Amino acid sequence: MLMSKAVDELAAITPGKQAIAMESFSKALRQIPTILADNGGYDSADLVSKLKAAHYENKKTSGLDMYNGLVADVKELGITESFKLKRQVLLSSAEAAEMILRVDDILRAAPRRRGNY
Repeated sequence: MLMSKAVDELAAITPGKQAIAMESFSKALRQIPTILADNGGYDSADLVSKLKAAHYENKKTSGLDMYNGLVADVKELGITESFKLKRQVLLSSAEAAEMILRVDDILRAAPRRRGNY
């Protein structure tokens, strides 16, 4: 959610079509806690809206407590994330999205005519 907020803030001051792409990326980042909450059997709409509100109140260490179904201070819970891991996840996700877009372009290409070699 913290990364989503940072991308949203940058998109707000970015002109042109880049801002639209940035907003979509921010939305995709917000899907991560939504999926986690859904998989945990919690009301993701409620939890994610509370998490987003906490981050916009500058509570940068807020996250999902999946044991209790609450938004909590993950630093107090002893939860940390490695920067290298998070960086690699983002790079891998971007590469996968790019690969999907390339395949989509190939599938849209006009079919070849048979017999005209």
